[in-house]
Amino acid sequence: MIFPLSNSERKRLLTPIKKTILQYKMIEEGDRVAVGLSGGKDSSTLLYLLTIIREQLPFQFELVPISLSLGFEEFDISPLKRFVKELGHELFIKETNISQIVFDYKQEKNPCSLCANLRRGILFEYAASLNCNKLAYGHHLDDGIETFFMNLFYGGKLGVFKPKTYMDRSNITLIRPMLAIEEKTIINFVQAKQIPVIHNPCPADKHTKREEMKDLVKTLSTKYPDLRQKFMHGAMNVREEDFWRMEEKPRF
Repeated sequence: MIFPLSNSERKRLLTPIKKTILQYKMIEEGDRVAVGLSGGKDSSTLLYLLTIIREQLPFQFELVPISLSLGFEEFDISPLKRFVKELGHELFIKETNISQIVFDYKQEKNPCSLCANLRRGILFEYAASLNCNKLAYGHHLDDGIETFFMNLFYGGKLGVFKPKTYMDRSNITLIRPMLAIEEKTIINFVQAKQIPVIHNPCPADKHTKREEMKDLVKTLSTKYPDLRQKFMHGAMNVREEDFWRMEEKPRF
């Protein structure tokens, strides 16, 4: 069931996501868009908003909610199934043994990277098998900033994920419609609309490098309240001439 949005919710959620979709041509006429659902607040909010936007944009497209069962026995997906059904959709679920691969077979000390790669590959294949040409992720503005710092501190590079990326191996275009929306806005929305949030059973949850970056962003934003807006402006206005480029790699 879709509840009416308040003026504040339209301003902080609906307007930014519509603008982002149109600005980057994320969704177009005839698209079949898979929406990757984890049971968390971000992806569920994305499906909620896309369901509303589908009735407002001047073209037709389909939404296909998909989710992966990672193999955690204590993971109860029934609240997500009810939520998706109430929005008027059918949830497609792909069974996997990702948890066993990461924690039992590989016994990864830093499992997040491997898990993310496995999930991404399976999601693309599953979306393609359902005849989808787009896959929507629930990444928001805070995710973008955190990824920027992770790339800098742990990868020694300057960069962040793109709003829209074509994946030629699967013939799927990955889109991130919520990039202009702050995490705190999503948290408030989920509470106001009583959207179910499923606890992540992963043993590494809340003990990751991303959590460190999340804490860093919170600390920085207390001193620089417009950090998120400045980051978004900077990410949209990158100039190659502002960075150091070697004409030729030195030989020693």
